[in-house]
Amino acid sequence: MKYLLSILFLSITIFAQDNNLKLSGNLSEDYIISSQNTEINSSDSINISFKKRSPLLAGGLSFVIPGTGQLYNEDYWKTAIFVAIEIAAISTAIIYDNKGDEQTEYYENIANASDGWLVDQYANWSIDNANRINPELPLALDEDGNRLSELDPIYQIYDESDNIIWSKLNNLETSIGSWYSHRLAPYDDQQYYEMIGKYQQFNPGWSDYSDADYPPDGYTYNSTRKDVVTPMFLSYADERGKANDYYNVTNTAIAIIIANHVLSAVEAALAANSYNRSFKANVSLESTNIGYQREYYPKLHMSYNF
Repeated sequence: MKYLLSILFLSITIFAQDNNLKLSGNLSEDYIISSQNTEINSSDSINISFKKRSPLLAGGLSFVIPGTGQLYNEDYWKTAIFVAIEIAAISTAIIYDNKGDEQTEYYENIANASDGWLVDQYANWSIDNANRINPELPLALDEDGNRLSELDPIYQIYDESDNIIWSKLNNLETSIGSWYSHRLAPYDDQQYYEMIGKYQQFNPGWSDYSDADYPPDGYTYNSTRKDVVTPMFLSYADERGKANDYYNVTNTAIAIIIANHVLSAVEAALAANSYNRSFKANVSLESTNIGYQREYYPKLHMSYNF
């Protein structure tokens, strides 16, 4: 609209200038006078170029919200594609992240139950079998298999309230060595719940473990032989694996979201740049003489290179 008003204002100004001509009334003289006063000068023309698209703006819009750069470029079908991908990926990430959280809570409750994984059972089994696994360590049992009344300081991992001192338990695990390859993570830590259902070292802590079913003398672990674990160990590991599968889907969806932002931004910037090279347009004010009158008219110049 502002361009049309500019053209109209210029036309009125020039028309007013033309009507100020002082004619003599003689046809020959008036023709000369009108010809002398119809020279086009710089104030008699206006040139308006169409605004080009900004690749930076197009790319920036799509990087923030995929599809908005395509909307700016008037590529509506591309807008629909990038928006659809974004919605689908975000929805998938939210759904499977919630599933992962629910499954994590489920398998952690299994471990924390009174008939789940028992840290006291694991700690006491480790004390009783430490010398068997590593003969360099002091004995904890007498010849009849009963716990010695006076234990070596390395086995004194309980405080006066019979609570496990975690640092001393970890020190015992390190001293045992062999297939005690890991130090139990602090209780309720994410690594705590992962370890007890991943490494055979922690199998004796499950409530369905017993020396009768899994004789300590035959319980070893090395690179060529792995001990049979309890059904609870296997079931728990399976439930924990389900949670990891849900989180893997979430991570994949997040990767798609990031890729969608980047690809949408790059496509929008390239499309805007391509449009600028291909399309050129401008409006100019042209004039022509008809008798004694000069007529002005707008002219649109357009070109598109495929």
